[in-house]
This record gives sequence, C-alpha cells and structure tokens, in this order.
Amino acid sequence: MPEPKEDIFEVIPEAWQAVEIFLFVQSQWRVDSGALIGLDYLAVKWVFELFEVKKPIEMLSDLQIIEAKVVEILSKRSEK
Repeated sequence: MPEPKEDIFEVIPEAWQAVEIFLFVQSQWRVDSGALIGLDYLAVKWVFELFEVKKPIEMLSDLQIIEAKVVEILSKRSEK
C-alpha cells in the first residue's frame, strides 16, 4: 500500500487567525441538493465572537478566500 502523501503549506503570520477560524468552522457547510454552497455564516459569526475578532470584515474577507478555494477543489473532485 502506498504511503499517504502529506502536503505541507506555509502560512504567513497575518493569515494564521483566518486559518484557525476556518479549522473551527470546517464542518459547518451549507449544502443544497448535495452541492456544497459555502460556510454557514451564523457559525462563522459565533466563532468570530469566540475568538474576539477585532476586524470582522477583514477576517471575513480572508475566510472567504479559503472558503472559495475549498469549494473549488471539492467541486472539481466531485466532477471526476
């Protein structure tokens, strides 16, 4: 059996909190007819409050970049 491939990615310090928040909400997706739509923003709001995010609009923008990439990758995988 082949060894699982492990990808290692560097995260710039300014983006680390967005990554942490994404990891907390990564199971909170909106789905419609089996298609991934995006994150449940009520869950995101709760995590923002939990983390005491000082600039929520900027953090949401960072989180949406991660969210969009995940949706893109998972959509491509489901097409195969």
